[in-house]
Amino acid sequence: MPRHLETDVLIVGAGPTGLMVATCLARFGVRTVIIDPKSGPTRESRAIVLQARTMEILDQLGIVDRFLHEATVASEFRPGVQSRMFRPIQLTRLAVGASPYPHLYVLEQSRTERILGERLATDGRDISWGYRLESVAESGSGIRATASADGDTLTVSARYCVGADGSGSAVRTMLGVEFDGATNAHTFYVLDAVGVRGLALDSINVRLAARNFLLTFPMAAPDHERLLGSLPVAADAELLESTVRAMVGREFSVSYDSSNWFATYRVHHRVARRFRVGGVFLAGDAAHVHSPVGAQGMNTGLQDAHNLACKIADVMAGRRPDASLDRYESERRPVALRLVSTTDRMFAFVTSAGFVARVVRRLGARIALPVVTLVVPRFTPARRIFEYLAQIRIHYWMDSTVKERSRGKRGRTVGRRLPYNGDNFDDLRLMRWQLHAYGTALTEQICEASETLDLPVSTFPAVRNDRLVAGRLYLVRPDGFVAAESPPHSAVTVFSAAIRAR
Repeated sequence: MPRHLETDVLIVGAGPTGLMVATCLARFGVRTVIIDPKSGPTRESRAIVLQARTMEILDQLGIVDRFLHEATVASEFRPGVQSRMFRPIQLTRLAVGASPYPHLYVLEQSRTERILGERLATDGRDISWGYRLESVAESGSGIRATASADGDTLTVSARYCVGADGSGSAVRTMLGVEFDGATNAHTFYVLDAVGVRGLALDSINVRLAARNFLLTFPMAAPDHERLLGSLPVAADAELLESTVRAMVGREFSVSYDSSNWFATYRVHHRVARRFRVGGVFLAGDAAHVHSPVGAQGMNTGLQDAHNLACKIADVMAGRRPDASLDRYESERRPVALRLVSTTDRMFAFVTSAGFVARVVRRLGARIALPVVTLVVPRFTPARRIFEYLAQIRIHYWMDSTVKERSRGKRGRTVGRRLPYNGDNFDDLRLMRWQLHAYGTALTEQICEASETLDLPVSTFPAVRNDRLVAGRLYLVRPDGFVAAESPPHSAVTVFSAAIRAR
């Protein structure tokens, strides 16, 4: 007999992105229904890297300790050419003052999903496995969706729907949203190897060769490594792993005993033309896909989820109008476009068969990489490299007019994730609008602003980050981004407008 459920948000897809949407919304007390056509959670390792910004979000949710306990910490890059390895670049040296999580954290997607799923179960949130979406459409002031599983029909009425159902998204297809981009001509492999030799273990290895590249990440068990690279054009489809084994041995002097997982794939660089259609949103791979270079994919999806969940919670609580949800697309789609463009260019370089590219990879890298590894850690703006990699240098325009008024010049603080001051991130666990003041005591004007706006305020006596200004008051959103700044005497007027901004 058909079942009917009513909820606030229907989430289609129980991968990392969908689970993060549900986890964040549970924190805000927003009801969810989660459906997924799979029979159960992901079993393969798949995506494996969590960046610093993602760890900060997990800290906000109170579950980062679980991830830290299970993750493998990768603290250095070891570049090289063929079998030759150069001086390592220490991430912690690049990350000084940038984040409380100054590493890359390696954890298989299956384990990430398990931790998030267990958190949802603790919150009393179930996942309806095996339900395939049949339809989704606007209905009154919300949406109505139908799903089926083994003859069972489920209808769901919700205020909103989030399509987090991967690159082949049924939600995106039903909305008729174009998925603009292209597919790389090369075939790539991913391999979880056991008993690895020829690498700097516990490091992220990046090796270049004339016609290929090798990217590796350390995994939890000793001498277990994730290997990524491209396959020769003439690779035998029936002997792919043996082809890879021979190739990495021949070109990079890397060998291994066995593998736990091997897969091949084509890399797509695509971004959905819309991230919102009425009450339906796209997030994660349903909204954007790109190459694994830089280990950004899963992290971008998790941050989509966090951004969107905070916005939906504001609307559900009556703090902001429905129209403010348009900001999800205006903030997150440019991030996806920049990321796809960057990874596309990087992949084009490491896979190009052109003569110049091959010479640069084989000979130029031998000269340039040793210099880079020596100079970069000593270069004053080197922190920016970590910030870009860790996705903590992302910028949003805080309303539709500020870009024009600033003539396209991005602010140092407003529109960015709150700069880390060494002592100011604990307060972000409130996951609500709040005020911060640095280099000052709690003055009468600051107290008045807090009381009038009905927002908690935190003061920090020392200014340890050069993007923060002593005596200024900062309005921080629930997602940790700075919405506005002002002298205390004008904060009520400035911040009231910022909260209302669409």
